[in-house]
Amino acid sequence: MKSSPLATASDSNIEIRLAEFIDKFEPANAKLIRLCRVELRKLMPNAIELVYDNFNFFVIGYCTTPRASDCIVSIAAAANGVGISFYHGASLADPDKLLQGSGKQNRFIRVPTIKTLRSPQVLALINAAIAQAKVPLPLKGAGYAVIQSVSSKQRPRRKPENAT
Repeated sequence: MKSSPLATASDSNIEIRLAEFIDKFEPANAKLIRLCRVELRKLMPNAIELVYDNFNFFVIGYCTTPRASDCIVSIAAAANGVGISFYHGASLADPDKLLQGSGKQNRFIRVPTIKTLRSPQVLALINAAIAQAKVPLPLKGAGYAVIQSVSSKQRPRRKPENAT
């Protein structure tokens, strides 16, 4: 897998590059990705956004440090939709049984509309994930985005025309 050079917080074109990544998706999914990003930034204004435009998924991870292992939640998008991934979701209390997946660590929820992300149950999961972070979010300062990798080969970000 070949990756482009990394873009850092000092890269003045980072928002333009992010817009290009998101614009690869169908308009409804692109809008949902942008709305999720706004909501998560409100919840974690000091988080570092680690961006991956990889083969299978476009991902924006909300992290306490520049290390992916310190990720709290991520927006994960593909042609079939948008989800929120909880990096340490297996250890979260989930009384409403919203989390999907069966791995040792990660869990996710599908986000068909922004209402899902804004629901009290999902917000409670996000707040619990923030609270259990091994490294707490910084109390001061502004978050920033870092483009970690861009795959030269990617699955289509839009469904084929003849798919339903």
